[in-house]
Amino acid sequence: MIKVKARGNESAEQMLRRFKKMCEKEGLVKDIKRNSYYEKPSERKRRRIRKSIKRTILDR
Repeated sequence: MIKVKARGNESAEQMLRRFKKMCEKEGLVKDIKRNSYYEKPSERKRRRIRKSIKRTILDR
């Protein structure tokens, strides 16, 4: 769970901006968008394979 505490004289807008950055960093927005529609098992498998290939290329 992401929690944001106010720092000193920080405004609500600055806290909201920090919260959004934390959500983006955690991949929360991407995960919500992916779960908002049905994904066929074959598409899920294809996505996982592509992700693992990207990971192996980056590790080199």
